[in-house]
Amino acid sequence: MHIDYAAELNEQQLAAVTAPPGPLLVIAGAGSGKTRTLTYRVAYLLENGIDPRNILLLTFTNKAARQMLDRVANLLPVDATGIWGGTFHSIGNRMLRRHGSALGYNGGFTIMDREDQKDLINTVVANAGIDPKQIRFPKGDVLAEIFSFVVNTETPMEELLAEKFPYFLPLLEQIKDVQARYQKKKKAANSMDFDDLLEKTLSMLQQEEGIAAVYRRQFQFVLVDEYQDTNKIQADLIDTLAREHRNVMVVGDDAQSIYSWRGANFKNILEFPKRYPDAQVFKIEMNYRSVPEILEVANAAIAANVQQFRKNLQPTRESHAVKPAVVALNDGSEQAQFVAQRILELRDEDVDLGDIAVLYRAHYHAIELQLELSRRGIPYQITSGVRFFEQAHIKDVTSFIRFTANPRDEVAFKRMVKLLPGIGNRSGENLWNAWEKS
Repeated sequence: MHIDYAAELNEQQLAAVTAPPGPLLVIAGAGSGKTRTLTYRVAYLLENGIDPRNILLLTFTNKAARQMLDRVANLLPVDATGIWGGTFHSIGNRMLRRHGSALGYNGGFTIMDREDQKDLINTVVANAGIDPKQIRFPKGDVLAEIFSFVVNTETPMEELLAEKFPYFLPLLEQIKDVQARYQKKKKAANSMDFDDLLEKTLSMLQQEEGIAAVYRRQFQFVLVDEYQDTNKIQADLIDTLAREHRNVMVVGDDAQSIYSWRGANFKNILEFPKRYPDAQVFKIEMNYRSVPEILEVANAAIAANVQQFRKNLQPTRESHAVKPAVVALNDGSEQAQFVAQRILELRDEDVDLGDIAVLYRAHYHAIELQLELSRRGIPYQITSGVRFFEQAHIKDVTSFIRFTANPRDEVAFKRMVKLLPGIGNRSGENLWNAWEKS
């Protein structure tokens, strides 16, 4: 079975998929078949004799990696299970399970979620003798956010606070002390947070040349999805793994970067040709998703970007003759009033409320809208939910499993014992101290 790439891909996709080895930057506009391009690139490498074990596919979600590899399996009669595919965090986790002993961890380390982080940081703050109320010290979730920014952007603490949290700058030394205690506490508990999965992996590859050499030999081809939303440490991980062979393909769109709020830096994609001066740059501009009217607005908006790879999205769908409206409003309150009024107008035009959807970037953006809808008596339903493993009763159950697997997991121990009648924070701390000494 042989894939007819020219029949399956458009000319722009084909050029990227069949490019020779070396650094490749693929600027894939919205709806242009980015996933298809990456999938066929993997298939192309396999068809040309590359061992699946020599391919690393980094995606924004593990689901995306599974879907791509499933498509590859459907395209070719080959066993692609040897390909390492997943998020940066999952790949880092996999490496650290194998080689974390080089950093003083054993392979059974626990991974903490953000709620676990907050609990452990609050414990550290209390143990440091800091009264958050007295000096307005940042709470555990805010400290977790600060520490995460420091790791993901590789920015010194003082610089980070000055830029994003200037009101905490007078507390710099105390925050740095809490950070150091937090790191020590995690190490003692054989636990890592999600940021550690990146930081520890990069540290291991930089400090342990023997381990780094193993993975550089293994991953002869590195492919990266959604490159515009990578952060500094992720870009450094890619560059470290591809340092010798430089066979790295990054796919993304500088105009679609949306994760700067958690440390992503769209300059990674803009500056890729600077880091890899011999990089080939491909543009995929045929849009299969949107009607011409949508693309006309999108192209006009993108054209105003000062820093960008110039592109012009071309439609493949027919016109619907319905033009989108771009409405400029002064603030969130005015925006909420406009949306609510438009919903009432649509209802008067016999449009069912169940056929109307309001999309927003984050839940806090919808607070004013919810108030306005309620004020006008417009019924609404918010579609959302807590992730399965973040639900309180699920975390209660998994705390027993986590502690059984890792008896040094302080967060799991305290959550477990606080399920008992009469056990609170202080009693939980005393029981943990007794357990540590036993």
